[in-house]
Amino acid sequence: MTDVLSRVHLVGIGGAGMSGIARILLARGAAVAGSDAKDSRTVLALRAQGATIAVGHRGANLDQLPGGPTAVVVSTAIREDNPELVEARRRGVTVLRRAEALAALMSGHRVACVAGTHGKTSTTSMLTVALQHCRMDPSFAIGGDLNESGANAHQGSGGIFVAEADESDGSFLVFSPSVAVVTNVEADHLDHHGTVEAYTAVFDSFAERIAPDGVLIACADDPGAAALADRVERRGVRVRRYGRTAGGPDDARLLDYRAEGGGGLARVELAGEVVDVRVAVPGEHMADNAVAALLAGVELGAPRGELLDGLAAFGGVRRRFEYKGRAGSIRVYDDYAHHPTEVAAQLRAVRPVAEDGRVVVVFQPHLYSRTREFAAAFGTALGLADEVVVLDVYGAREDPEPGVTGALVADAVPLPAERVHYEPSFDRVPALVADLAEAGDLVLTMGAGDVTLLGPELVSALARAGWGEPVAPGSLPEEATIPGTGVAGTGARRA
Repeated sequence: MTDVLSRVHLVGIGGAGMSGIARILLARGAAVAGSDAKDSRTVLALRAQGATIAVGHRGANLDQLPGGPTAVVVSTAIREDNPELVEARRRGVTVLRRAEALAALMSGHRVACVAGTHGKTSTTSMLTVALQHCRMDPSFAIGGDLNESGANAHQGSGGIFVAEADESDGSFLVFSPSVAVVTNVEADHLDHHGTVEAYTAVFDSFAERIAPDGVLIACADDPGAAALADRVERRGVRVRRYGRTAGGPDDARLLDYRAEGGGGLARVELAGEVVDVRVAVPGEHMADNAVAALLAGVELGAPRGELLDGLAAFGGVRRRFEYKGRAGSIRVYDDYAHHPTEVAAQLRAVRPVAEDGRVVVVFQPHLYSRTREFAAAFGTALGLADEVVVLDVYGAREDPEPGVTGALVADAVPLPAERVHYEPSFDRVPALVADLAEAGDLVLTMGAGDVTLLGPELVSALARAGWGEPVAPGSLPEEATIPGTGVAGTGARRA
């Protein structure tokens, strides 16, 4: 580890990406401090591991480390006028973007990076769990917590570093992977990139960072990723493709997919042999992610059979179709989908899990710019549900825009008006959903903001409405009997 990372202050240390860097730094013996807007389970866990963390942002927080920090790490969510960033620059302390700090931690490892508009976190997680199953103990940094370990980062003993590569601000251009996965390329983050062309071009720049003896693994079924693969291959970089339209000798061609229980089974032709790829999470898009992880694992030297076993054992990622509990026969899940393509893919995937029940989605748009750009597409995607509740926009790092609200999305949903509900008051949503619910419903909260907090509240509201006693995940031994999360459905009806 370089001297600049010996004493590190992380602004927004409780965030998904920043907390992962903090965990690895602590494991390597660095002195770590930071700040966040509020306490959280992540902040509490980091304190238990040895980090000093202040609640609230003040310039004086840089004095938590004896001698002051040798580096201050920030993400794009941190504004230029943040008092800790201002103080770091006044003192002349090295300021690193999150990706720059992560790149420094990758030094000396063989690096695998997973990029793409959608599916980065799931694919990175699948690859990590599969390599762990192969006893390769990779270091990893992921934008979500693995269900198996509850962690989003780990300092491994092996020589491999697996990382999710975020294209949102172009910062993934500091990485130099030997194995690069691109799941798809579709317009997003135009608040930063400006145009679709600029967004597409940043993936070309990322591919140029692949090590000379490296490989690009790309989805042949996604037009953006397929076009990227063709351009990269013409430059002489080795490419392996996966998907239904893949057909090269080194590719993984998806022959068939079927839903199976709460997950699925993909039949894949690989190197002239047909193999079964089992996944415990629903949807063909998740099977595609698993096949990408399989190819990446093989490139990293893992045995194929053990990789397949590891992929079958993958238990998911927090906030990726995460089961939150039930009241009687009504189940509640939570998902991070926040782009129209992701919303549509997840709603298609939950249909087999819902069986004969309805799908009720509670959607929170994320970012004013994304809502403005994609309101019509969000509406179309949400039309795949049976009942839709739309919250107001979670602005995150953006200031409100006049006229840009969740109503833009709700108005675009192609369902009868009585089945679409715009509810700008967060606190009223649990009671609204409980009133709308029918026996056997699958309720799905969806979005990248604080909509995730609603899961337990929905379960409680459904119980108060008479649908049955609230049951938290893992509370009952019979919970292995309902596809997808398993819960033994009681068939309870509201009294």
